[in-house]
Amino acid sequence: MFPAGGSNFHRFVDFHAAASTCSPSRASLLTGRLGLRNGVTHNFAVTSVGGLPLNETTLAEVLQQAGYVTGMIGKWHLGHHGSYHPNFRGFDYYFGIPYSHDMGCTDTPGYNHPPCPACPRGDRPSRNLERDCYSDVALPLYENLNIVEQPVNLSSLAQKYAEKATQFIQHASTSGRPFLLYVGLAHMHVPLARTQLSAETWGRRPYAAGLREMDSLVGQIKDKVDRTAKNNTFLWFTGDNGPWAQKCELAGSVGPFTGLWQTHQGGSPAKQTTWEGGHRVPALAYWPGRVPSNVTSTALLSVLDIFPTVVALAGAQLPRGRHFDGLDASEVLFGRAQSGHRVLFHPNSGAAGEDGALQTVRLGHYKAFYITGGAKACDGSVGPERHHEPPLIFNLEDDAAEALPLERGSAEYRRALPKVREALAGVLRDIADDNISRADYTQDPSVTPCCNPRRAACRCQTV
Repeated sequence: MFPAGGSNFHRFVDFHAAASTCSPSRASLLTGRLGLRNGVTHNFAVTSVGGLPLNETTLAEVLQQAGYVTGMIGKWHLGHHGSYHPNFRGFDYYFGIPYSHDMGCTDTPGYNHPPCPACPRGDRPSRNLERDCYSDVALPLYENLNIVEQPVNLSSLAQKYAEKATQFIQHASTSGRPFLLYVGLAHMHVPLARTQLSAETWGRRPYAAGLREMDSLVGQIKDKVDRTAKNNTFLWFTGDNGPWAQKCELAGSVGPFTGLWQTHQGGSPAKQTTWEGGHRVPALAYWPGRVPSNVTSTALLSVLDIFPTVVALAGAQLPRGRHFDGLDASEVLFGRAQSGHRVLFHPNSGAAGEDGALQTVRLGHYKAFYITGGAKACDGSVGPERHHEPPLIFNLEDDAAEALPLERGSAEYRRALPKVREALAGVLRDIADDNISRADYTQDPSVTPCCNPRRAACRCQTV
C-alpha cells in the first residue's frame, strides 16, 4: 500500500492547498494561479453553466501539446457543461464524476452527517429531509462525454477508478508516449462509501475504513507504475483542503493544527478557513532514482507548485502572457534545495470575507490574518467574521496550533509587520497588472447532467 511504505517516499510537512475548498483548489492545481487570477473563487454547482474560464491554460493542455497522453480519473468540479468538460480542457480520457459525490443522490448513500436518503425509485417522490441533501437528480458517472451510470454505485467506485487508472497507464506505456494521469479521489469526502473493505474491517470507524481503501487504491496505481515505468514516472500525492469539521467523526483530523485562537471565538478552523487546518495538507513524492526517499522536507510548498514543476520536468514551456503563483520545486524534490516559497497567500474560502480575496499572508514562519472567521463546526456553531488592522500575526515555528498571536507592541511583531504589508501590497499590484480571468457562475437547471429525464432521478446504466 502507498503510505504504508513511507520510507520509499519524500514527505512534505509544510505543504498547502491553494484554497480551502474544492473548485478553487483544483483550479489552482491545474493552472498554477490563485483564484484572483484564474477566476475560480468558490465552488461550482450542479446547475453551473460555466467552469474554469476557457482562456485559462491547464496543465493537461500544456503537456498534451508536448506530446503527452493525458487522462483524468475522479472528481473534476471545474465545470461540466459544454466546453468546460475535461475532454475539452486537455484530457484525452476522462472517467469520473463531474463534481463532489455528495452533490447527487445514490442508491448506496454511504455515511454522511446528517444522513441523506437514497435516490427515489419509480413514481415515488423524493424524501429530501435535509437541506444539504440532493435527492432529485442522481450522481452521474462519466466516461469521456457520456454518462455511463446514474446514479453511481459508490460502493464499487474506488475499484472502478483503480481499474481505469491501471488500464490508462498500461495503454500509455504500450504506446511509448509519456503520460499525465490526474486522479481526483472521492476519498476522504462525505459520503464515505459502505464498501467490501468496510465489511472486512468490522468495528473500524467509517473514516478509518475509507482511509484504508484509499491507501489500497493508490497502492494499486503505484504498483502498476512500478511494473511498467518505475524509473521514468513521477507520482505526487496531496489533498485539496482540510477536514470538513461539520461532518464530525466523518471529517478526519487537523492533527496539531487546531487553530486554537479561532476555536475560542467559535466555529471550526478547518475547511473553508485560512487557518492551518483548512489548507495544510499531506504531500508525498515518489520517483525512484530521482527523488530521494525516506526524506522529510520542511520546505514551504503549495499545490500551486505542481503546474510549474511538472511543466519544467516535462521540458515544456509555461503559457505566455500571464503570471504564476506557483514555483518550480524541482530542486527541492531532488534534494538540492531546502527552501521553497518565502511568501504564500491563503485566499478566503467561505468562512469569512469575500471569496478569493487575499487577507491571510504566510511569510517564512510568520502568518498574518487581516480577517478571521470560523466555519460551521460539528456542534453547528459558526465563528464570527472579524477584521484585524493591524493584523494578527502568529509564529508557526513556536505555535503550530495558532493559539496566541504575537503582542502588537513586541519587537518581533514590529519586525514582521512591514514585511507582511510589503508582500501583500506586492501581490495585489502584480494581480492588477496581470491577464486575469473571470469565471461564469451563472446557473441554469437545464445543464444538470441527466441521462434519462423521463425516469426518476435521471436513472440509467450502461456499464
